[in-house]
Amino acid sequence: MGNQKVVIIGVSVVVLVAVIGTVAVTLSSSHSSAAQPTEEKTLSTSQKNIQEFCSPTDYRQTCEDALHSVTGNDTDPKQLMGAIFNITIDNIKKAFDHSSVLSEAAKDPRTSEALENCRELLDYAIEDLRTSVSKIDDLSFGKVGTFIDDLKIWLSATITYQTTCLDGFENTTTDAGESMRKALNSSKELTSNILAIITKVGDTVSEFNLGLSRKLLSDEYPSWFSPSKRRLLQLSLSELKPNIVVAQDGSGDVQTINEALLHAPKKSQDTFIIYIKEGVYKEKIQVNRSNSHVMMIGDGPDKTKITGNLNYVDGIGTFRTATLGVVGDDFIGKDLWIENSAGPAKHQAVAMRSQSDRTVFYNVRFDGYQDTLYAHANRQFYRDCNISGTIDFIFGDSASIFQNCLIIVRKPLDNQRNIVTAQGRDDKRGASAIILHNCTITADPEYYPFRAKLPTYLGRPWKIYSRTIVMQSQLDDLIHPDGWLPWNGDYGLNTLFYTEIDNRGPGADKSKRVAWKGVKKVDYGHASKYTVENFIKGNKWLPQTGVPFFPGMLPQTQADRIH
Repeated sequence: MGNQKVVIIGVSVVVLVAVIGTVAVTLSSSHSSAAQPTEEKTLSTSQKNIQEFCSPTDYRQTCEDALHSVTGNDTDPKQLMGAIFNITIDNIKKAFDHSSVLSEAAKDPRTSEALENCRELLDYAIEDLRTSVSKIDDLSFGKVGTFIDDLKIWLSATITYQTTCLDGFENTTTDAGESMRKALNSSKELTSNILAIITKVGDTVSEFNLGLSRKLLSDEYPSWFSPSKRRLLQLSLSELKPNIVVAQDGSGDVQTINEALLHAPKKSQDTFIIYIKEGVYKEKIQVNRSNSHVMMIGDGPDKTKITGNLNYVDGIGTFRTATLGVVGDDFIGKDLWIENSAGPAKHQAVAMRSQSDRTVFYNVRFDGYQDTLYAHANRQFYRDCNISGTIDFIFGDSASIFQNCLIIVRKPLDNQRNIVTAQGRDDKRGASAIILHNCTITADPEYYPFRAKLPTYLGRPWKIYSRTIVMQSQLDDLIHPDGWLPWNGDYGLNTLFYTEIDNRGPGADKSKRVAWKGVKKVDYGHASKYTVENFIKGNKWLPQTGVPFFPGMLPQTQADRIH
């Protein structure tokens, strides 16, 4: 990985540093009255600075020990922020190297795959941390709030990648999982600490109202959007002028989607448009991280079908079963049908996995059974999509909003129950949630007669801080009166955040819902935190794509009655 230039954070970081300094001063004032005079005398200035810097974190000792090991007497907030990023990167790199060592000795196929996944995921984590620091160099006063929003998303993704690495060792027969857990322990704590510090900075920005006008910022084009990308989804196919055409019958430039991706430029800011003509494409596809700003457009969600059948029962880990995997940022998909055809008996079988930041899917159909749609990490927006499945079929740890989507529950195996969502937030400050807004949850015709015997639940807590919001949606009578299902005993029931507001239909009756501490009643004001304009800051980036969306809550009496 080489030496990182992470500790050098340019002059343009002054604004952020000033905020961090304000946090440190505030914390110092709040702690000084409680400190004993003898303690004040024995602590050096650098020790006190480090303590104050680390005070918002959950793993304070890890934070303080790490900073003491690399800093001298110069411990101003800028230097400490650079150091903690650099230390975290180094720790993840050590875990990355450890996975390589373990891989050489691994003989179990599932363990080998899990270690391979770890190397990929930890590489993503390192790159996100580097990106976070590099963006600081471009920071100006008017963009502090926007940068903090971005940073919280990227840090949450970094935590997600480390967690996903460890999840891959479930049901393996070796001790490699425990070895990797130990290797990642400090880096997970350090990443969580950075997120805690940045969250505190964000709170301070809001508290002191440092001249940030979100209304003005919402009309700006972000730096990652080129003029050619604006409002693409409002153009006709002829106006779009695809860069490459895929057609099985030979009428296009290439016959497979993977061939088309070979022509996509690396790290380009210009949208690369792939038009996929009507047909059934039996391919496993990944849009790599280097392929940003890729757009795939088909002939419609009942005509352009991308299908596969990789699954857990046949020996493939969940992460690798996706028919379509999207990693490169700013991906747009429109008028497509993405399927995993493995069936309910094959258990985990993903149709689509996305960790692309600022993903947009518009008028796309996702079909599968268990684990259909893996909304893995970062910001994602789904509009007018159809999603079918059985168990945990919308899952992941992204900040994802599903708007005006038709969610179709299929018939599971006779010993199974259906769960629509399984949200995977693993840190209480994580910037992720699954949000269903003005969607419809209904039964597939084959499942309809069995909906009482094999009930459906809105969600269950995959991770301890699972967060799911269902609002202004149509819930048909397949929803069990409990609403939500435990994962395992009382795991997460006190720490999750689940809420329903202003839903409609026979399944929306909340009178018999479970009474867990984490199931909350919220008003419109609270619910508005989970809208497009507030939760994923969609007003800043969705208008440029041209996807239709409503930014806030719909009026209570005027919610769309779609589908």
